[in-house]
Formats: sequence, structure tokens, C-alpha cells
Amino acid sequence: PLISGSRSSKTFKPKKNIPEGSHQYELLKHAEATLGSGNLRQAVMLPEGEDLNEWIAVNTVDFFNQINMLYGTITEFCTEASCPLMSAGPRYEYHWADGTNIKKPIKCSAPKYIDYLMTWVQDQLDDETLFPSKIGVPFPKNFMSVAKTILKRLFRVYAHIYHQHFDSVMRLQEEAHLNTSFKHFIFFVQEFNLIDRRELAPLQELIEKLGSKDR
Repeated sequence: PLISGSRSSKTFKPKKNIPEGSHQYELLKHAEATLGSGNLRQAVMLPEGEDLNEWIAVNTVDFFNQINMLYGTITEFCTEASCPLMSAGPRYEYHWADGTNIKKPIKCSAPKYIDYLMTWVQDQLDDETLFPSKIGVPFPKNFMSVAKTILKRLFRVYAHIYHQHFDSVMRLQEEAHLNTSFKHFIFFVQEFNLIDRRELAPLQELIEKLGSKDR
């Protein structure tokens, strides 16, 4: 039996914590405070005097945690049987490759794909040479391209949830939560031009709708 309240606290992978007292923690608090104001376009902008890499790093960790939680609420509906392919509607199908362990893209079920994807993201976030948590440790030269790949892949989890599991999201009354999270994500990647438009195609109509409401 589901203990009340346990569903929302169930994450798919362990939450990635930003150490309290660190500068990144302050940035995260800043992001949360501006989000609270309700103006998402403003909330995603680089705070004055801050390092762009660090701002992108903090937000990437935050989006990983959000998607982790959102997907965690619907894992029981996303199964080998219900989702034998990782898709976002009939026109988009994703095959997994991480370039190291799996070089040639493989077809796999959505739960398997998302497990690979979230584990891969977690490994990147835990890599101190890519996402340094210590003050003064510089970001690597390839940080931006790593962040772009992470965000491109996280987008696919939103796309799968919207296309294949939105009815479950509605039943769980999570749609406001999903929409707010996705809108924040989209405004963020648009602000810094982090995901190629072609990659966003599966949710293009929704993205346009979210954007037009906000002008």
C-alpha cells in the first residue's frame, strides 16, 4: 500500500545535493527566490556578476532533480510492456548510446532508456572534473558542450512523459507541477541557446503555447 505523501518524495535516482554553504548553494537559493516571483523569463537570466558555467551547472543539477522526481511519480506506468520503445509520440523514437560503454545506438524500452540516461547524467554530475563543487576549481573547457548534451537528453524524458504518460500525470494531479518545471526548463535553454531547435520538435506546439502565454 502507498503510504500517503510517499509518492511525491519518491525519486527515480538519488537526489543530487548541492553542498550547503557553498556558492552554488547560494545560487540555487537565488534561483528559487526569483522563481517564487513567478516571472520565469527573468528567473532564468544570469544573475549580475555571476559565472555563466556555474549558473548553468547549478540549474542543470536542479533540472536533473526535478525530472527525477517527476519521472519517479510515473515509473509504475512506464514499463517494458507499456513502452517497449523510447518514444515521444509516433514520429520520434530515441536509441541509446553514451559514446563510451555503448557506442552504437541501441533500441531499448523507455524505462531502460531513461534508466541509462539518468544514470549517465548522474555520472556526469558526480564527476568533479566536469562539475567542480569546490570553490575556485575551474570548469573544464568542454563544460558547455557537456551541459548541452545533458540538457538535450533530459528534454527527452519530458517529451516521453508528455507524449506517453500525460493521462497518468493528470490522474495524479501532477500536471501543474510538470508544466511549471518544463516551462522553467524551456525558458532556461532558450535564454542560453542550449538545445538545438530540431531536438525540441517533439514538443514544439507546447513550447509555443508556453511562450505565448508569457509575453
